[in-house]
Amino acid sequence: MGFGELSHSSSTIKMHLYLSIYLSIYLSIYLSIYLSIYLSIYLSIDRAFTFVKTKTKKKHFVCQKVKLFRASDPLLSVLMWGINHSINELSHVQIPIMLMPDDFKAYSKIKVDNHLFNKENMPSHFKFKEYCPLVFRNLRERFSIDDQDFQNSLTRSAPLVSEAQGRSGARFHTSYDKRYVIKTISSEDVAEMHNILKKYHQYIVECHGTTLLPQFLGMYRLTVDGDETYMIVTRNVFSHRLSVYKKYDLKGSTVAREASDKEKAKELPTYKDNDFINDGQKIYIDEESKKTFLDKLRKDVEFLALLKLMDYSLLVGIHDVERAEQEEVESEDNEGEEEGESDGGIIGTPPDSPSNTLDSAKPLLPGDFDPSIDVYAIKSHDNSPRKEVYFMAVIDILQHYDAKKKAAHAAKTVKHGAGAEISTVNPEQYSKRFYDFITTILP
Repeated sequence: MGFGELSHSSSTIKMHLYLSIYLSIYLSIYLSIYLSIYLSIYLSIDRAFTFVKTKTKKKHFVCQKVKLFRASDPLLSVLMWGINHSINELSHVQIPIMLMPDDFKAYSKIKVDNHLFNKENMPSHFKFKEYCPLVFRNLRERFSIDDQDFQNSLTRSAPLVSEAQGRSGARFHTSYDKRYVIKTISSEDVAEMHNILKKYHQYIVECHGTTLLPQFLGMYRLTVDGDETYMIVTRNVFSHRLSVYKKYDLKGSTVAREASDKEKAKELPTYKDNDFINDGQKIYIDEESKKTFLDKLRKDVEFLALLKLMDYSLLVGIHDVERAEQEEVESEDNEGEEEGESDGGIIGTPPDSPSNTLDSAKPLLPGDFDPSIDVYAIKSHDNSPRKEVYFMAVIDILQHYDAKKKAAHAAKTVKHGAGAEISTVNPEQYSKRFYDFITTILP
């Protein structure tokens, strides 16, 4: 073999060696890229499948083993389920530094189609919608109401049904612990709430939650069997444990403002302005309490006038301390007979506070109350004829002075005369007359 042949053979070997190395590197890179792409696609598909499955399960197949919501009315079961779901969801949402304009238009809703539910406890198909959840959470905070306490009050046991009815057949319920009132409202009321909510929230911020106005805590729409029901939750005006023996709905008007015979036949009637005057009733509170109360009332009605709202009332409930003590003694004497009763029955059904039975937890002293819970309560002064506790708040504030109210004002003016104190007048006149009348009942 010559030198030329040896050189050629060496070059061929080197070329094959380089080619083998190149192919090995190429195949390694190719396989690595292929495997990476394959794994990436596989994991993406798996994650997507898991997300869809979780979302579907959360929305449509909600497990009922965790908490049962039993109520005689399917609507109440749905309300309990919805509030429980809402508070749980909100607990995972970071509290914003400040509310944005869109928060006052926002809503959350869920549609549930779940054959796993026991139909005796919960409808299999329903929708639950909460209006402005972040706004109402902020309001609850400003009214010093903890969300977990709110949730427990409205979901631990079924709300109690009231026998009373409000305007346009509105129905009332109260939470089992008597701390909150649930009222059915119309779609027009929902629209009005949206109209005033931003200014209402701003007002609550400015007054630091110290107001006689309703404390709006949540607004919901429930859809069962295609029927929509709107509900709003407020703090109870009356006490959750001090019974009210007499109550009044005052507007500062004297035209047709007395309780009907049908109303008077009830166990706890709602009396009106003329009844209050004819009874010679007065609210006996000390000067400091009177000044604080009237200052809050003046600011509240000025605010309502700015919003063009009218036809509201001052709800007054009176707790007689000595009378309650006597009833408690009689109740203890009959304790054995009443042992099997569930809640002691309904003592009263005021418009925004449908039930006010004595709570099982007794106050330390007769007539005592927790001012952080009974925020509308004021004790009578030491020299009053009777030892009493008064519960006073402004209610029914969602009546806007529109064309319908203007027409009603014109009709009543023709019927009763221009000087008559009819209830349907313009907001500025209404607020002034209302405030002036309330000042006369505080000697």
